[in-house]
Amino acid sequence: MSLIFSSLMILLRLTELILIFRTQVIQLRIKDVVLFSFFEDLNWILYFLGLLFIFHTINSLLSLGLAKRFTQVLLVLALLIHITLIFYFLKTLQPLGKDLFGYSLNDIIITVQSSGQLNLVSVLVGIVICTAVFLLFNLANKYFAFGLKTTLVLSIAMYWFLILVYFIPIKDPDHLNETKANIQLNKSKHLSEQAFDFLIYKDEYYFDFYLREVKDGLFVKKEYTDPSYPFLYSADYPDVLSPYFDSLSAPPDIVFVLIESLGKAYSGKGAYLGSFTPFLDSLEQHSLVWTNALSSTGRTFGLLPGIFAGLPYGERGFLELYDDFPHHNSLISVLNTNGYSSSFFIGADISFDHEREFLDYAGVTHLTDIHSFESKYKKMPSSPNGFSWGYGDKELFMQGLSLFPRRDGKPQLGIFQTITSHDPYVVPEPETYSQKFENHLENYLHLSEAEKKDYRPYKNIYQTILYADDAIKAFVTSYSEKPEFANTIFVFTGDHRLPEIPMASRLDRFHVPLIIYSPLLRRPAYFKGLVSHFEVTPSLLAMMQAQVGVEIPGKKIWMGQTLDTSSVFQSTIVMPLMRNKSQLIEFLSGEYFLSDEQLFVITDGMNIDPIEDQSLRNKLTGEFEDFKNKNNYIIQTRKLLPEP
Repeated sequence: MSLIFSSLMILLRLTELILIFRTQVIQLRIKDVVLFSFFEDLNWILYFLGLLFIFHTINSLLSLGLAKRFTQVLLVLALLIHITLIFYFLKTLQPLGKDLFGYSLNDIIITVQSSGQLNLVSVLVGIVICTAVFLLFNLANKYFAFGLKTTLVLSIAMYWFLILVYFIPIKDPDHLNETKANIQLNKSKHLSEQAFDFLIYKDEYYFDFYLREVKDGLFVKKEYTDPSYPFLYSADYPDVLSPYFDSLSAPPDIVFVLIESLGKAYSGKGAYLGSFTPFLDSLEQHSLVWTNALSSTGRTFGLLPGIFAGLPYGERGFLELYDDFPHHNSLISVLNTNGYSSSFFIGADISFDHEREFLDYAGVTHLTDIHSFESKYKKMPSSPNGFSWGYGDKELFMQGLSLFPRRDGKPQLGIFQTITSHDPYVVPEPETYSQKFENHLENYLHLSEAEKKDYRPYKNIYQTILYADDAIKAFVTSYSEKPEFANTIFVFTGDHRLPEIPMASRLDRFHVPLIIYSPLLRRPAYFKGLVSHFEVTPSLLAMMQAQVGVEIPGKKIWMGQTLDTSSVFQSTIVMPLMRNKSQLIEFLSGEYFLSDEQLFVITDGMNIDPIEDQSLRNKLTGEFEDFKNKNNYIIQTRKLLPEP
């Protein structure tokens, strides 16, 4: 049975590699990954079979029949899970790890439905595969009859291999290439290691942090004073935005447009894949634009707490603390106390990722989601299994504009969160956008036929980006006809870069556009200073405090600095980055980036290059561990900001 299992695992690896290189555009060749891929598989196969042999031996003491059936069931389950993990990787180009445990069962079901992978055909195929493998295992002893000597030689040879690998580890010299490393990973091994780490160590906390003023080139000097509240500080945020705005005669309306999966790789000036957002590109010419901006997380779960409150992550993202949020304030709550009316609009279910609880806690006045749309609006087309996230971006903005800004005599905060550019990437008006995609490649990006071949495998994804851009264009055009437009500040950004198109680096997933547009601007400008979502709220509030007397809290817990308006590349921020739920393995300090214990230096365009500097790595590791201990303390005590 072990030989059959091993043979099937090797066959699955061959199938996986063929599918990856046929369906994805990767700057690698199959021969670059095949050796280490099989090495990874052999390592995992022997380790897994060794553990299973222990259980098999114990069971055989009770009953040979029981031992055989138990082993067969586990081997079939292992193969089925491995096939599922391969399909997940083919879809996302990311191995599934402990982020699996960061979602509720309902969220997992919704996500699987959205992918279109769970349907009657896939279930039937799974049943057929399980039946066929069971039959193979039952025939094992009949056709694979080895003598004791042969069995011992095979077993000893294999485990000597494991011993040598343990004491003389073999490492790929190109292991820093994340795409290559992810392809080579044995997906079952990766999930097992991540699950073990999550289940064994998740409740172990060690609180050992110290309060200090970080002054190394940072704009904002934060004074931490209370060990019981390790994120609490007092600080004065400089007003860096007013020099670019006309004097405000009244509190401005503020509108956030949060665009699903909008990465800098395919939007705006300098997009290395070419820009698929022609309207936002044109808007940049009249805006303040940060070309080196980061999201705080690699998935949507960190968007709202990051951009509106600069909050720590908790164990699986701040939103997962919804059952007992640590007391905190946000841009929403601060503006509410200053007389603002706030509205939030999304075309999907607002309960996904517990966004509703966060917005309710912040005090959003009006919430609109999938359950609130008027009957005249149509939902997005369904995926093959009948799933739909909800209403497309054009419908979202039309519904929103019918309700916002509200005529209640108050200044307005409006938040629009799009959804169309999300897996399964089903775009409304498919024929229109199919033609638009081809025209864009030809007339906007000016690509040759050979170059177009690299884009067509991701046609459905790029179509949704083009659609989102058109929806934003219609929204801004319609809004410009409203009298409130003249006193409105718009903020456009993405929640993260989508993973399905191969990424250039470990930092690429966080690199997003950040645009502030307003008729109140004196002049447009491009900035190269490195910033993040954490800097948006404190910078806007500092300007509004200076210009229209908005009152902001004296004690703060925002993790951000202030938006850097430098015209040359520099970095004066310190922040952790959460790749996925439960994956807090990256940290940024100044122009240095620590990722999975490897140190990099960051340059303009968010390019990263590995460097060796043990003292610097120790410094960043110490800062990162200090943050993680404070973060764990918050999970246990909920002491983030004292109750008023």
